[in-house]
Amino acid sequence: MSRIGLKPVTVPSGVTVTVNDNILTVKGSKGELKQPFESEVSFKIEDGVATVSRKDDSKRAKSMHGLYRKLLENMVTGVSAGFSKALIINGVGYRAEVKGKSLLLNLGFSTQIEYVLPEGITAAVEGNKLTVSGISKELVGLAASEIRGLRPPEPYKGKGIKYETEHIRRKVGKSGVK
Repeated sequence: MSRIGLKPVTVPSGVTVTVNDNILTVKGSKGELKQPFESEVSFKIEDGVATVSRKDDSKRAKSMHGLYRKLLENMVTGVSAGFSKALIINGVGYRAEVKGKSLLLNLGFSTQIEYVLPEGITAAVEGNKLTVSGISKELVGLAASEIRGLRPPEPYKGKGIKYETEHIRRKVGKSGVK
């Protein structure tokens, strides 16, 4: 039994949830998100509360029940408040700059890296802190992981790009004494 799937999703005022032809649409002040869904689940929206129910008790239906309830909750949160991930750039000469729809990164390589931001994702740079934000939790996480993957933090000096909440286990370097 899915415990997550049984919880109702509260829909704040200003957000509309509609279901048409196996496509879930959520509209809010920040934008609109669409999600196709499987026939194993159904949605019921009434009085500012959305509930997800499953057709039967098969293993696939149970797994889809919790999945689509969480996706609905993320969509409602995204169109009303939005999502963001903060990245820290650490290293001498390492810096980032936003130019239009792309992010220019100097990460110690011989050339500058240009990362083109996906549609619906914005980036902001303040000193060595890079904030990736948008309405889709999936796209924000994907863009942040791709940016981090350009220069992951190394364990000796901690140079590279890391998440703000990430802790890097540091290693001791050479001792120099025999």
